[in-house]
Amino acid sequence: MTVDRLTRVPGLLYGGDWNPEQWPEQVWAEDVKLMAEAGVNLVTVGVFSWARLQPDSHRRDFGWLDRLLDLLQRHGIAADLATATASPPAWLVRAHPELLPVTADGVRLEFGSRQHYCPSSTAYRAAAVRLTRMLAERYRDHPALALWHIHNEYGDHVQECFCPASAAHFRRWLRERHGTIGELNRSWGTACWSQGYGSFEQIEPPRTAPGPVNPTQLLDWRRFCSDALLALHRAEKAVLDEVSPGVPVTTNFMSMLKALDYWEWSRHEDLVSDDAYPDPADPRAHVNAAMTYDLMRSLKGGRPWLLMEQAPSAVSWRPVNLPKRPGLHRLWSLQALARGADGILHFQWRASSAGAEKFHSAMLPHRGTASRGWQETVRLGAELRRLGELAGSRLHGRTAVLLDWDSWWALELDDHPSARMRWLDLLRPWYAALYERGVTVDFVPPGADLDDYRLVLAPNLYLLDTATADRLTAHVRAGGHLVCGPFSGIADRHDHIHPGGHPGPLRELLGVVVDEHWPIPDGTSTAVTLGGATGAAPGAAPGAGAGDRELRAEHWSEWIETEGAETLARYASGALAGLPAVTRRRYGTGSAWYLSCHLGTGIGRVLDLPLAEAGVGAELPGLPPDVEATRRHAADGTRYLFLLNHGPAERRVPLDAPGTDLLTGTAVATAATLAPLGAAVIRIPAAEERP
Repeated sequence: MTVDRLTRVPGLLYGGDWNPEQWPEQVWAEDVKLMAEAGVNLVTVGVFSWARLQPDSHRRDFGWLDRLLDLLQRHGIAADLATATASPPAWLVRAHPELLPVTADGVRLEFGSRQHYCPSSTAYRAAAVRLTRMLAERYRDHPALALWHIHNEYGDHVQECFCPASAAHFRRWLRERHGTIGELNRSWGTACWSQGYGSFEQIEPPRTAPGPVNPTQLLDWRRFCSDALLALHRAEKAVLDEVSPGVPVTTNFMSMLKALDYWEWSRHEDLVSDDAYPDPADPRAHVNAAMTYDLMRSLKGGRPWLLMEQAPSAVSWRPVNLPKRPGLHRLWSLQALARGADGILHFQWRASSAGAEKFHSAMLPHRGTASRGWQETVRLGAELRRLGELAGSRLHGRTAVLLDWDSWWALELDDHPSARMRWLDLLRPWYAALYERGVTVDFVPPGADLDDYRLVLAPNLYLLDTATADRLTAHVRAGGHLVCGPFSGIADRHDHIHPGGHPGPLRELLGVVVDEHWPIPDGTSTAVTLGGATGAAPGAAPGAGAGDRELRAEHWSEWIETEGAETLARYASGALAGLPAVTRRRYGTGSAWYLSCHLGTGIGRVLDLPLAEAGVGAELPGLPPDVEATRRHAADGTRYLFLLNHGPAERRVPLDAPGTDLLTGTAVATAATLAPLGAAVIRIPAAEERP
């Protein structure tokens, strides 16, 4: 880590959410003793303690937190101290019932859960800022304090509110964004359906209406809701930066959450942290987890991040909560490190005895130290100590994936040709194909510098401005390679259709024009044959048969015509039979590919072509099935090769350089053998790295 106070904690961070306010103080001493035994060096405290810290509007009770932090300091355990603002206490709610959130159909949500506040409530914001200032002034110099933790999981339960305060806030936001009511009318296209406004005061949030709501109003609403929650975060962070400089600040993200633009949010964090809960019942959970972790690493340009929460075993909120089988928790923890994390934390330290999360697993389960869970907690802590030298090393992706929250929001609005075009459904098969080929991915925003990437993937760019299109065009002209997915280049930032046909500002670069979108009904598919007019797939092995060239498109296809692009695959059934499905255009010294259909799991056989053309290969060639490989790079040139076996069979992995497995301390020369759910972390000195 590069942030000040946190660097005092040596090695990798290890610990979890500790909720001592739920337990009598005599339990605390046992807790810290067991934390030391497990190798815990950082715990999150105070997340849901507002009612304990402020029993009513006139009383403060910080004595228990004083004793708690002193106890941690005496045992050498650092604190990630929360501002406790995620759950307003009952006295505040009853004094200001207007702070409770209101749904789109007018229902006011009640006290009794958490996150029961309107993001635009001035009463909530003022109370949260006051509490944050009290905590910062009291604990800014406490030796146990290593990290500030604002709120908890913004956007988990409440992402929007439709009350009068939110309406007034929305109007202020619109006035700042659009300037004049005339500009707003133009942006929203209010000439349609007689929706024109004479003043900002006439505008309300997009509450439940008789029919479809103006799409640009909905898009602006999504932008506003992300900004409204971010304003709360920034208000607390401003206090912490003022009163407690030098102590880094974070708030825990929620993986790839649609509601919040994490590119913008990460600009206001000193350290990215994430809560990740892969489902043990999902055999592909580790692939989606890798995707999330690559995003977290990418949010601040490759800097190490923190896994703030994961479950040691089962969660409590799915319909069926499967525990993690022996070894899976360890493997998934190492996966976060393999994808750039510098710490592994959990929810929770001690299993709760009451409340909504009493069946959620913990580092210290209900059974105590005799449990399997506790034994795994201790073993993982010992292994993380052996991996301490990893801290600060970085992971470099070899391919960029464009992710734009504006486009995500706009893509999934109503009244499109198909409701099946969902961003994550498009992204996941593309990412999985790269994962299975051992290619490490960085996510980048639309305005990113692409010079470090030979290959840029855009599974969808429904919303695309000309500046981004120009940037992509320049990248390809200079020798880069772009692969663009279907239904892209459709609309500008106001969700207005680009003139001149789709894909709008990418039409020249891609060398195609879309005549008509052609959604595929549920339960059916369309055949696609690689090989274009030649009948042979580019790059296909000699003798490859028709079965090797045939793919199936689901949910989406397009009638496209080429305008300078060559056809690499054609539709082979249905109304589009014989028309281009996949194209490539040589442009400058690079190439631009267009995939006009949703190919699902078959996408990898198409991506193999631009991967080869761009010269992008696996992080470690020759990987056997089920094995994940990544490399972290230290400043002194040392490499750390992570090998993770997610499968049920033993795997032998050939190495490209000798090294030492930090988990076992043994030398590894030409190959590593991984047990089922096994792992190796191999240190390779700079002098040993081969080209």
